[in-house]
Amino acid sequence: MFASVRGMVTSVGTSSVVVESGGIGYEILVPAGVALGTVAGAEAHFHTVLIPREDEWLLFGFSDAESKQLFSVLRSVSGVGPKTALAVLSTLSTAEIDDAVAAGYADRFTSVPGIGAKTASLIVVSLTGKLPKSSNHDVVDVISALTGLGWTQSDASEAARSVVAEMPSATLAERIRLALGRLGPS
Repeated sequence: MFASVRGMVTSVGTSSVVVESGGIGYEILVPAGVALGTVAGAEAHFHTVLIPREDEWLLFGFSDAESKQLFSVLRSVSGVGPKTALAVLSTLSTAEIDDAVAAGYADRFTSVPGIGAKTASLIVVSLTGKLPKSSNHDVVDVISALTGLGWTQSDASEAARSVVAEMPSATLAERIRLALGRLGPS
């Protein structure tokens, strides 16, 4: 119903913003990172999803179409409602979600408030092959190698993404060697 909202931001909270457009103030629930990056008094544009309920209508907003699509995919998982899906997007970046699903790291989702081990495993199983821009297997291979050598998931993910982007035709061994060089001694 409301695919997007553009207007002047009148207030910003920790997980919501109010955008005035056409004389109407829309309260939009947003991921924490989006709220932090939004400034009251500035114009903003949000890709939105309206979820009507019996007792209230909730409007969720995202800074880009990919995050909006990921929100919808997360909501398709049994036991994951809109507020839990928003919590996932507030806690993990899109790249971290892609990597966790592609590599089968269900424990990454247990860092999200309200998600236990069972739901985390269900998210990984349900989202495999369904993500908007499914993770590049080359990146996952490098991440797996680096985490197997003791690097953290976030450090490995950052190094792997930059190496694969920089060297798209390199072998796995070359990518791992370059990533290790960037990460330095452990």
